Amino acid sequence: MPPITFTDDDFKGVDPSQDDQMVISVDIDNFTIMKTLVDQGSSVDILYWKTFKALRIPIEEMMPYNDHAVSFSRERVGTKGYIELYTTFGLDKASKTLRIRYLVIDANTSYNILLGRSSLNKLGAIVSTPHLAMKFPSLSGNILTIHVDQKIARECYAESLQVEPTQQKVTNSYLPRCKMPGRGRSPRRHAQSTEHAIAMADLDPREVEPRLTAKDELRHVPFIDEERYTSIGTTMAVANAELIHQALKRNVDLFAWMATDVPVVNPKIITHCLSVYKEARSVAQKKRNHGEEKRLATRVEAEKLLKVGFIREA
Repeated sequence: MPPITFTDDDFKGVDPSQDDQMVISVDIDNFTIMKTLVDQGSSVDILYWKTFKALRIPIEEMMPYNDHAVSFSRERVGTKGYIELYTTFGLDKASKTLRIRYLVIDANTSYNILLGRSSLNKLGAIVSTPHLAMKFPSLSGNILTIHVDQKIARECYAESLQVEPTQQKVTNSYLPRCKMPGRGRSPRRHAQSTEHAIAMADLDPREVEPRLTAKDELRHVPFIDEERYTSIGTTMAVANAELIHQALKRNVDLFAWMATDVPVVNPKIITHCLSVYKEARSVAQKKRNHGEEKRLATRVEAEKLLKVGFIREA
């Protein structure tokens, strides 16, 4: 295989001062799938559920998969199954087709597909983020190049930073291409964007597993007074319930009922930082008018947080 190198001529973006993600287009089953994220940090290739449905692949072709995928934050995310699809990188004769096994995951994201290390290694691809380009050898030994659409990459990143996923308007582009080998389907007409936009959000375990609820009826067990209490199941043996109650009362200082009960956390222990998209424009939310009762209650709660140092005026 000839060596793969990158030069300044390989950069085809609009802004050379960038730290953008590798977002490319690939062909799958007669469709061109835009917003395909190349993620060298992922050990699996992911096809998102809404993309799977937009491809109109019969669900019977998906094989069962009982294991979980693990996100960056080490949370386990359920999968619907896996499917093997012929995926083409490049255009026309300057292309290479692989059979890739995708895990199908139902998660909100601004991308349609995520390509991980397994497919990149099979492709023999070398990724250069400074040049926003990916190179790989063809079957004949020539070096082929795929360039990132910098505008689409920035749109995807901006969409992923929005707060309300349901308010996003993301266009999913699936354009018909030549018939792909191995699936035996006739070419389809142009597929419109999916009925519901593929929204953003990281893999969120709160959407996978419902919050646990008490199986039995509960009774209040006061610590100090009736306003500060915990709950214990009514079916628990009286002796066991009393042991738990006494242990909780001995450690009542570990509980907090209001902001003033919580000590200040040293930032050396934990700090939350915001990753701000430098090119995003500020958006002012619509002013909300509240009644006098709500306005006073808001002021009281804000003063409590100010008093204990949880918030400060900026």
